[in-house]
Amino acid sequence: MHVSVLGAGIVGLATAWQLNRQGFEVTVIDRAEPGAGASGGNGAQLSYSYVQPLADPSIWKQLPKLLLSPSSPLKLRPQLDPLQWRWGLAFLAACNAKTSRETTAQLLTLASRSRIAFEEMRADVQPDCDFSATGKLVLYASEASLDGARSQLELQRAMGSEQRLVTADECVGIEPALSDYRDQIAGAIHTPSECAADCLKVCTALEQALRARGVRFVLGTEVDGFDLRNGRVAAVRTSGGDVPADFCVMALGTASHKLGAQFGTYLPVYPLKGYSITLDVNPAPGAAPHVNVTDSARKVVFARIGSRLRVAGMAELVGHDASIPATRIETLAEATRAVFPRASRMESLHPWTGMRPATPTGVPIIGKVAGAPSNMLFNTGHGALGFTLAFGSAQQIAQVLEKKR
Repeated sequence: MHVSVLGAGIVGLATAWQLNRQGFEVTVIDRAEPGAGASGGNGAQLSYSYVQPLADPSIWKQLPKLLLSPSSPLKLRPQLDPLQWRWGLAFLAACNAKTSRETTAQLLTLASRSRIAFEEMRADVQPDCDFSATGKLVLYASEASLDGARSQLELQRAMGSEQRLVTADECVGIEPALSDYRDQIAGAIHTPSECAADCLKVCTALEQALRARGVRFVLGTEVDGFDLRNGRVAAVRTSGGDVPADFCVMALGTASHKLGAQFGTYLPVYPLKGYSITLDVNPAPGAAPHVNVTDSARKVVFARIGSRLRVAGMAELVGHDASIPATRIETLAEATRAVFPRASRMESLHPWTGMRPATPTGVPIIGKVAGAPSNMLFNTGHGALGFTLAFGSAQQIAQVLEKKR
């Protein structure tokens, strides 16, 4: 059976790896190089046990700031875009305790499967990707915010996550590089099992391994549409010609919505724009962190990848604008100076932006979608958890296709 995987980000490549492993013939199609989209400069954290959805009841109190403040880490700028309004209203409808609990449960289950599948990939491909398993601290700046985090902690712990509340002094004991920031920490949630890796390096290693195993890559090629016959995709129409397929898997991130619309299918996937910088670290002991750190107030994550520190954050609902405002990069630089003042000389920031493909609830779209061709599967909408969930969702796609042999 020949499967065309549309998309060479981490989700598409994980899907191709899983399908190739199970004996399918695979072609990967993308307009860019592997990992060039939202995967390339992402936050690098593999957050298997801490998956708090963005759609949370606390959003309602933040709404005025989201709409009006130029410095808010979460930014909503309404535009003349029906998709943005439709997605935004669905997102607000999901900002309730019941939906947040249900989403947390689904994401934790998928993340648990993904952890196992990722480890299988590492054993198989052995990517040089600066992998670490040093845990994560989620910092809270006030007792009020810490109290608000307790319910999510208890929910995740009841679902199997190993987490605990720690004091500011315990934070410094876990991560000595936080010593300069100790007085700004009211407390934190510590998850010792969390990991990090360079997602772009994983993408590069997967491409090399898959090519060696006979997977065909059609890169630098736009997906224009589909040759539909009797309710099925007979071929993928691209700028380089038609690519026949028995089945297709759409893993094109934010582009999935536009192509899905060709079938008359609504895919609730919209870009959440994020930013990152990547810094060379000060090698002195206790200067740069080894443990993953999330500053909940700033909505900024820090992840050590080898001799570099990835600093990423913010979520903007502003359409497909791929510009990188200097103010947003300075926000990340300022956060680094505040939390880890000795971590880097910050001589080169390597600014990056990416469009995270998000659904309103945060639960990705995996498998069949009503109204789409019978041989088209979807693997999209992972939001900020694409790296974390990629291998678990790829496994689900492979399970569906295994039944079609």
